[in-house]
Amino acid sequence: MINFFKNNENDKSDNDSYSKIAALLMHAAKIDENYEKEEENIIKKTLMELGAQEKDMDKLITEALIIEENSNQILDFTKEVKNLPNSDKIKIIKSLWKIIYSNNNADVYETNLMRRLAGLLYIDAKTMGDIKEKVKKESKK
Repeated sequence: MINFFKNNENDKSDNDSYSKIAALLMHAAKIDENYEKEEENIIKKTLMELGAQEKDMDKLITEALIIEENSNQILDFTKEVKNLPNSDKIKIIKSLWKIIYSNNNADVYETNLMRRLAGLLYIDAKTMGDIKEKVKKESKK
C-alpha cells in the first residue's frame, strides 16, 4: 500500500503520489483518444486499493487530469510507481491492462505504451504477458 504517510503533515505528499499514479492510468485511458466513465471507475478503484481515501477521489482525479494534460512524457508518471513495492506495481499494471481492455481491444499505441512501461518499471516480459492474458480473459466474460 502506498499509504506510507500516517500523519497530516505528509497527507499532501501522499495525495501527490496518488495524483501522479492516477495521471499514468489516465494517460493509458486517453491514449486511444476515447476516455470513458468505465476507465475512470477503474482508476478510482485502483487508487482506493492502493490506499487513497474515497473522500479525496474527485480532487485526485482533477489533479491527475491536469498533470496528464501538462506532461509530454511518461517518465513524469513513472517516477512514483518505480519506487513502489512490487505488489503495488503489479496492481497498477493490472489496472492499466484493465483500462486498455475495457473496450475489448488493445490498439498499437496502447500496447506500445505497455512495452515502454514494462522497461521503465522493471517488470519482466513474462510477468507483463501473464497479467495481460489474465485481464484479457476476464474482460471477455
